[in-house]
Amino acid sequence: MQDHANIAAIEKEILRAQQQGQGEHALRLWARLLELDPSHPQGLMAMGQYAFRMGNLADARALTERLVQADGNDPQQWINLAVICQAMGDEAGESAAITGCLTRDPSDLLGLIMRGNLLERQGKIHAAAQVASAIGTVAPPLEKLHPDLRPAVQHALDYRDQYNTRFGDFLDAYLKPHVQALEGASLKRFHDSVDIMFGRKKRYDSQPTLYYYPGLAPITFFDRADTPWIGEVEAQTDAIREEFLAVLAAEEGFAPYLTYPPDLPHNQFAELNNSPRWSAFHLYKDGLPVAGNVEKCPATMAMLAKVPQPDQPGRTPTAMFSLLKPHTRIPPHVGVSNVRMLCHLPLIIPENCGFRVGNDTRPWVPGTAFVFDDTIEHEAWNDSDKLRVILIFDVWHPHLSAPERALITALNSGVKQFADGEAGGGYGA
Repeated sequence: MQDHANIAAIEKEILRAQQQGQGEHALRLWARLLELDPSHPQGLMAMGQYAFRMGNLADARALTERLVQADGNDPQQWINLAVICQAMGDEAGESAAITGCLTRDPSDLLGLIMRGNLLERQGKIHAAAQVASAIGTVAPPLEKLHPDLRPAVQHALDYRDQYNTRFGDFLDAYLKPHVQALEGASLKRFHDSVDIMFGRKKRYDSQPTLYYYPGLAPITFFDRADTPWIGEVEAQTDAIREEFLAVLAAEEGFAPYLTYPPDLPHNQFAELNNSPRWSAFHLYKDGLPVAGNVEKCPATMAMLAKVPQPDQPGRTPTAMFSLLKPHTRIPPHVGVSNVRMLCHLPLIIPENCGFRVGNDTRPWVPGTAFVFDDTIEHEAWNDSDKLRVILIFDVWHPHLSAPERALITALNSGVKQFADGEAGGGYGA
C-alpha cells in the first residue's frame, strides 16, 4: 500500500528544492519517490530526462517506457521515448513511439515532424511527402511558431513543394501525348484540376455572403455561348460611352461605390469606404431605377431592357457606371449571391489595368463584355495615370431554369415583405 502522506510530503519538498535551484537534491527526492510509487508519472519523467542528459540511454528508455505504460496520455511522453529510440538507432522503436504520440493527438506538430524526419531517413519519399503536407496543414504561420520549430516546419514545407514539383513535372510529361491526342477539345478545366492538385493554382469556390444556391458550378468567366445576348450589349458600346461622357461632364449623380456606416466593420475595404477613388453612377440600385440618372442614359437603359436582369425585389437588378481612379486597387472580395452574375462592359480602359476572378486574370478590352461569378474571390486594379470606366450590371445565372428564377423572385419578395413588416410593426403587405 502506498504511503500517500509521505508521497505528498516528498512532492512538496521536491517543489521547494526546484524553486531554490537545488537540482541534485530534487533528483534524490525523485528517486526516493519512485521507491514509494514506481508508477509516479512526474518522477518517471524527471528521472528519465536526467538519465538522457547524462547519456544513459538504456535507463532513460526503461524509465520512459514505464512512464507511457503507467500513463501515456500526454503526447510529449511518447515524443521523449521517440527521441531516445532515435538516439539509440532503433527505428522500429522510434516509429512505435511516434505512432503512440499521434494516436493520442493526430495533429501533434512535433509528432508529425518526427514522423516526417524518420520517413525521409528511410527513403520513403511518398509517405514523407504526405506527412509534410499534414505539417503544412496543422502548423501555424512561421512567424507565430517558436523559433526552435521554424527550421523543421520550413523544411517540411520545402519538401512538400519540391515533391509536388517533381510529381507535377512527371505527370505533365506523362499526360502530354494524351492531351495532344485530344487537340481541339476544351481542356481548361482538366488543366486547372491538375494545377490545383499540385498547388500551382489555388482552389476557388463560390462563397456568397448572403444567399447560396446549390448545384451551380463555380465558373469564373462564362463562355459566350452561355450569354447569347452579349453581342447586342457590345453593339451599343459607343452609344453607352457617349452617354457616360455626357454624365461625367455634368459632374452630377456620382457617389462612392462603398458607403459603409462607421459602426460596421470595413475589413479590407477600409481604405475605399466613402472614397471617390472608387465611385459609381447608379442606374438601377436595390432593384429600382434611379430617378434623375436613368433619364440621362436612354441608350443604356434600352440595352439593359434586353438582357435577362434578375428580379429580386429590394436587391436586383443593379446597374451602374463604375469609375476607378488612377493607382487604385480593389482588394479581393466576394459578392452576395450566386443566383445572379455580373457583366462588365469596358468603356474607358487605360493601360496597366486588370481583373482577376479566382485563378483567371484578364484585361478589360473596350467594347468586349464578359460575364463572371462575383461570388468567387475577385479583385481589380488601375495602375495607370488615367481613369478607368466600365458599365456593370447583373443578370440571372445562365444555368437557372425559368421555374427556379420565379421561385427565387418569390423568395426575395417574401424576405422584403418580412423586413418591411417588421419595420412597420407587423408582417402584412
